[in-house]
Amino acid sequence: MTLGQRIQELRKKAKLSQGDLASKIDISYPQMSRYEIKEVQPPADVLKRLADVFGVSIDYLVNGSLNDKAENTIDDNELLQQFKEVELMNEDDRSTIKKLIDAFITKKKVQKLAQ
Repeated sequence: MTLGQRIQELRKKAKLSQGDLASKIDISYPQMSRYEIKEVQPPADVLKRLADVFGVSIDYLVNGSLNDKAENTIDDNELLQQFKEVELMNEDDRSTIKKLIDAFITKKKVQKLAQ
């Protein structure tokens, strides 16, 4: 989901028109429309006002949920599914898996340095 889509979704959940939201954050209606439809990136001060109106973080507006970020960043669907399954495990098991991953990454870095 894009920033514009998230703004639109949050606006609709709040039962606000584009004009209402534009007024609340002190911008013009056409500018609000550009943010939602034309994917124009709002400046930081507008993002802050949007986040305040919706009660979300700027990070959420820009990047979406942690799950959205992961899906947009990790191309390997099998790996993504494995991470999701690990996330459901208890803290001890998650900690063990994190240590194994750290150990493997460290090993690869050492091997690269040794070459």
